[in-house]
Amino acid sequence: MSLLNEKVVVVSGVGPALGRSLCLRAAANGARVVLAARTRSRLDEVAAQVREAGAQALVVPTDITDDAAVDNLVATVTAEFGGADVLINNAFAVPSMKPLARTDFDHITASLDLTVLGTLRVIKAFTPALEAAAGSIVTINSMVIRHSEPRYGSYKLAKSALLAMSQSLATELGEKGIRINSVAPGYIWDDQLKWYFGEIAKKYGITPEQVYEQTASKSDLKRLPEPDEIADAAVFLASSMASSITGHTLDVNCGEYHD
Repeated sequence: MSLLNEKVVVVSGVGPALGRSLCLRAAANGARVVLAARTRSRLDEVAAQVREAGAQALVVPTDITDDAAVDNLVATVTAEFGGADVLINNAFAVPSMKPLARTDFDHITASLDLTVLGTLRVIKAFTPALEAAAGSIVTINSMVIRHSEPRYGSYKLAKSALLAMSQSLATELGEKGIRINSVAPGYIWDDQLKWYFGEIAKKYGITPEQVYEQTASKSDLKRLPEPDEIADAAVFLASSMASSITGHTLDVNCGEYHD
């Protein structure tokens, strides 16, 4: 069953891991995929994979912190497809990984500008199209909202603000027939995390496999979710199978945290 058959799905924030999976899983479910991010070469690479999978792909290089760039994104999507049915927000700023007491205010401001205000800018710009389509929005959040571990303060600040904004928008946009939900993954077993676990292994004189086992042991399923599993959750929330779900946060973490 194609959950997004012929739907126009705009993915904001396309990287080599989760962003790529979001595009490909949407394509696998019948969507026409719009890829929006700052790096043209990365967009073209993922778009080629979407087309190889037999789906339509439209590349629109976009800086979501810029009003004109977002307006151009909406205009391009409207000209090409006539509108949009689904918006998936995946853009975020890399956290400082320092205690808040030692985190530069400019870093926090930049994180909020991209993660929160950039997302809001895209949502506001696409609201008329989504209202016309009785569409849906899925925002990628993080399990950082479930814990208060050291050095995650600035990241949690931005993602918590993103969650609060999404919940408020669910109420504000509900009367327009637009649903908005969040997906909160924990660790995602992708190339970046594999590299990171390799660095930890070298630091402590153990194997990457041992780092994985120690980390995964905290979850009920004793493993870490992969990018496609996160993307499938987003596809479900975007689809008509979730037609009465809005304002919800779906944790996808193999049972590491329970809400």
